Amino acid sequence: MSDTLDLIRAVLAEDCPDDEHARHVLETALEHEVDPLLHCATVYAIDQTLVMERAAHWADYAFYPKVPEGLMGHVEPTRLEALADVRLFRMQLLGRDVLFASPDFLGLLKFKQLRETKAELRQCICLVPAAALRDYLAQAAAESLITGARQNLARRWPYATAQLELTKEARHSFCAQVAILLVLIMLAPHMAESWLLPLVLLLIVGPALIRVAAILTPARQDRPQRRPPDEELPIYSVLIPLHNEAAMVPQLFEAMWALDYPPARLDIKFVVEAASSDTVAAVQRRLGDPRVCLVSVPDALPRTKPKAINFALPLCRGDFVVVYDAEDRPDPDQLWKAATRFRDAPDLVCLQAQLTIDNGHRGWLPASFAGEYSALFTVLLPALAHWRLPIPLGGTSNHFRLSALRDLGGWDAYNVTEDADLGMRLARRRLRVETLASATREHAPTRIRPWLGQRTRWMKGWMQTFIVHNKNPVRLLSEMGFWPMLAFEVLVLGMIVAPLLHSGLVLSTVVQLLQGRKLFEGYGWAGLYAAIMLLGYVSTLAMTFTGLVRARQYGLFVHQLLLPFYWMLMALATLRALRELALRPFHWFKSPHAPVAREGQDQRRQSSSASSKAPSH
Repeated sequence: MSDTLDLIRAVLAEDCPDDEHARHVLETALEHEVDPLLHCATVYAIDQTLVMERAAHWADYAFYPKVPEGLMGHVEPTRLEALADVRLFRMQLLGRDVLFASPDFLGLLKFKQLRETKAELRQCICLVPAAALRDYLAQAAAESLITGARQNLARRWPYATAQLELTKEARHSFCAQVAILLVLIMLAPHMAESWLLPLVLLLIVGPALIRVAAILTPARQDRPQRRPPDEELPIYSVLIPLHNEAAMVPQLFEAMWALDYPPARLDIKFVVEAASSDTVAAVQRRLGDPRVCLVSVPDALPRTKPKAINFALPLCRGDFVVVYDAEDRPDPDQLWKAATRFRDAPDLVCLQAQLTIDNGHRGWLPASFAGEYSALFTVLLPALAHWRLPIPLGGTSNHFRLSALRDLGGWDAYNVTEDADLGMRLARRRLRVETLASATREHAPTRIRPWLGQRTRWMKGWMQTFIVHNKNPVRLLSEMGFWPMLAFEVLVLGMIVAPLLHSGLVLSTVVQLLQGRKLFEGYGWAGLYAAIMLLGYVSTLAMTFTGLVRARQYGLFVHQLLLPFYWMLMALATLRALRELALRPFHWFKSPHAPVAREGQDQRRQSSSASSKAPSH
């Protein structure tokens, strides 16, 4: 026991005046099932480098704050999934074998005992902080990690990945088919009315009926949850991919510190592209807390968010993992609520938290965006989860069982809406997905240009997803089942085509009015098709109003009446997406962000645009 208490006192230094205090610290750490070294670092806010330095001095071993450069030898873990668990490796330094280690509390006690019996060990063992050891291993395995980030999904889904299926022929064929489809449907009120009616019913009435059914589906009433004690909560990994986001780093750290989750069980990874030197530096300045580490992603194609988080996936230590974006501010209760739901439902694989736009008051564009999000995350997605139909995941605040996510192959590095694509893969494996009644707040774009760039990427990603998963419809049917497949086809294709159809109807109506012609004569086919189009608007507005009521954003109602103009913007984004799909399918539009202005600061700082999230319907 003397060594145990001595080590605690050595690590805490002046914060631990006597053995009685050290015994209390040890008992508290063991009671919470936390490694005592980690407990000391988190509770007493001691930099993890200093913790290991003090421990190395106590055990009489050499200490390095970082693994030295110029080592001889090669480190290549046999299993990348086990990379996060590695605590030691052997290399050559100055002509002799040296073991670099980052032991836990029990490991340090054993090292001390070995040192007392074998004095020569001091010459061949060096202690380094855990973060430094992981950084070195990640750099040593960078080539394998990048290869895995790009190829793991293709190895598991060789028949349904954007990298393999989005050939030039497939992309150009899809664009041509969409153009033909639009022409046919626009001509439907004037020719071949009865032949084209089933197609119109599928693409316009189908999504409208799903919206109506979603409105009529009662909102899930979750029972009040009690926060479990710290020792009952699992380790939770948080991935935060960043690219040129140095200004967002302080806000992100603040949001992470606000999480109501035991610090010793948090594994927060800022996943930053190495080319974003300012962002790397901004994160490095705030390192030291054992909850947080930096994962630097080497510059390599494709330069997409899914490739970056795939790179970091093998480094995660948690039982569960969540992805947050640069401007996200999740509710403090989100992680423990998700952990509790996973615990209570062993077959549950994924949870999608609500995304809430909190700057809808800034104008009609963010107000329309807020209405769209409220309809999607409080009405449609909960209904799809209730019906056990495919759920298009949001690009953030989706929580996974880490083991299941790895079995799926992670995200598609070449799909620019990797979230929605992953939702379809979960459906193909018939894995259970639900929604979580905890919100993540973010800002919507207030300017047309960033909104248009973002929406173009979303639309292009949905087109990619539709092409990839329909490459073999028979196999899709056998894996997904009839009703889920039908819902996928109706929702995805309807989402792509609907804005173009409705905008075409609006424009043709305006032209007829300007020409002084009657819009409809009698109650023929033209009237029927107009009523079908009107059904699309009414069902969308009804779902939007329902979502705003559930989100308690009543002040945004009047802005939703501008839905025809909003859909015309979406139609423009869809046309741009078709062009990009044909010419540069893997281009990733990077949405700009700015920190949320605090009370009393210049409110113009709030005119930032939101990053890509879930698709719109």
